[in-house]
Amino acid sequence: MDATAVAGRGTAAGPAAGRPHGTRVPLLTEALFDGRFEELHRPWTDILGREVFRYRDGLSPEERTALAYRRLRILNEDIPSVEDLVTATDHLVSLHEWLGMVDGSLTTLATIHYNLFLGSLLRLDTRRTTDLSPFLRLRRYGTVLITELGYGNNAAALETTATHEAETDTFVLHTPSPGAQKFMPNTGPYGGPKSGLVAARLIVRGQDCGVFLFLVPLREQDGPLPGIRVRPLSQTPGSSVDHALTSFDRVVLPRTALLGGGHGELTADGTFRSTTGSRRRRFLRSIQRVTTGKLCLSAAALGGARAALTISVRHAHRRHTFAPASRSGVPLFAYRCHQTRLLGAVARAYAATFLLRETTRAAGAPEGSGPGGGVDGGPDGGADGEADVLVAAAKGWITWQARDIALECRERCGAQGLLSANRVVDLLTPIESTITAEGDNLVIWTKAAADMLTGHGYDPPAEPAPHDPLETPVPLETPAPLSPLGPAELLDLLVHHELYRLRQARDSLGRPSTGALDRWNHAVNPGLGLVDAYAARRAAQAFLAAAGRVRDPAVRALLQQVFRLFALECLSPHAGVLLADGRLGAETVRGLAPAVDRLGAELAPYALDLVAAFAVPDAMLQAPIATDGYAAAYDDPDGPWRRTPPG
Repeated sequence: MDATAVAGRGTAAGPAAGRPHGTRVPLLTEALFDGRFEELHRPWTDILGREVFRYRDGLSPEERTALAYRRLRILNEDIPSVEDLVTATDHLVSLHEWLGMVDGSLTTLATIHYNLFLGSLLRLDTRRTTDLSPFLRLRRYGTVLITELGYGNNAAALETTATHEAETDTFVLHTPSPGAQKFMPNTGPYGGPKSGLVAARLIVRGQDCGVFLFLVPLREQDGPLPGIRVRPLSQTPGSSVDHALTSFDRVVLPRTALLGGGHGELTADGTFRSTTGSRRRRFLRSIQRVTTGKLCLSAAALGGARAALTISVRHAHRRHTFAPASRSGVPLFAYRCHQTRLLGAVARAYAATFLLRETTRAAGAPEGSGPGGGVDGGPDGGADGEADVLVAAAKGWITWQARDIALECRERCGAQGLLSANRVVDLLTPIESTITAEGDNLVIWTKAAADMLTGHGYDPPAEPAPHDPLETPVPLETPAPLSPLGPAELLDLLVHHELYRLRQARDSLGRPSTGALDRWNHAVNPGLGLVDAYAARRAAQAFLAAAGRVRDPAVRALLQQVFRLFALECLSPHAGVLLADGRLGAETVRGLAPAVDRLGAELAPYALDLVAAFAVPDAMLQAPIATDGYAAAYDDPDGPWRRTPPG
């Protein structure tokens, strides 16, 4: 195969040259948003483009926190049915795509209240003993208290207890040690009255029944309720949320506080019953909304990355710099080094978007609609096995890609990218929290790797038929190469790389070891490589499937060129293994970097169209450097250039 052909057979202007801007962009938008932009996404852009959601400079952290809660209430008023939003995965995910562009603190508050709190409450309060109206109307804010100071990803072992008192038929909620303090819930003084779902170890007649969620009133307008201690944590850069340490001093709760969700209940005589034998599984069933949260946070990170790309690509076309033999200078984007970096980021954003769509479809079936019941099904919490692995892999891959994209955009905007008013740095910082929240990426990938290696929720793809690698040197300027490396061949290479990672991880797992931990340590890093390869392959398949659904052949060809750039950049770090396995010839490997350059040149005329397809309204973008004449934002009405020259 000849990588010099990867850039395609079109002219230097690319496969869709000459098509009017107004025709191409809507078709790209339709592909990116599964043809559902007007239905799922337009309502959020209309709401979040209003003045109250615009960036405000010069606010203190406390003022930003208060503003985020106020914005959430304003947003809530415009949602026709909060309950419908919470139970429709695709609608909830689409909301987060746009929140991620507007306000990182607002995004945090929304995902906690809508997904974790209300989503869990609606699912676990099977008898509807709770009056939901204060939470649906946001007269009370709902938060979740799971993680403890000493227990994060091992939260199934947390220490907080809720002991059933048979005489009064109540529970006593208690924090028994410093390590059992609830870590980082937003239980601080902002946002008005609050209640929380508190994860605690249920103790009945001296028996540890496992960890369940309890609905607990936390504070009223004038402060925490008796027995509840809230201590603020230090500020989190880039996030203005009232995170705190929270503890409980023998707080008495009614019987109805226990949210058993069908997998744990107390009978009238105070006997504990459960259809789930494992205490760990009981805990996982209680926190199943974390799976939906992975999708929401992936969407928020990706939305922020797409906004950063829109800003940086526009800026690169507007900001001029010197050029050889030029008196007037050229746009930054005229330089190939600028083009390939930003276009590579665009290609990854497209791939991540198509993976998000595919993962949301796989995990977002309505509750009860099949064995796994969508994101709220499955015996271990989360989706059915296959969707569970896909969600975990996609969450890590998308949020890491989003951070890399946003960081590239920040650098390409130079010093302007460091100013909050230009939005890029403020879009970057909240992405960091998505990498840690709803399961630290490295940890959830480690679990996904274990599942994949044991065959839980993972069917390896079939090995593609081998292709004869092209060994004959081909000049880079050859206009009509003999063996083009097209989308199908690139996908085959991604599949082969995934299978190589699978074999490598399995071989490592079989190495002699001194114990279970040592055995796993042999395999964990190759296993993480397998998860990465799996996510990239699923993204590539989703990308090609979306491109194949585009009716216009020229736009379809453009998307295939973007796909080629994405796939080449994914494969280039692994070219040595592909060469050793006989999947690529030496000349093909030598041609990979030139092929990327050639693709950059072909796609450069379409860069503005490719980011315009993200459909980010200027009212949401709010970045002076993304507009024509952005220097006007810094104009000084009293500057010396305003004065009339003497005489």
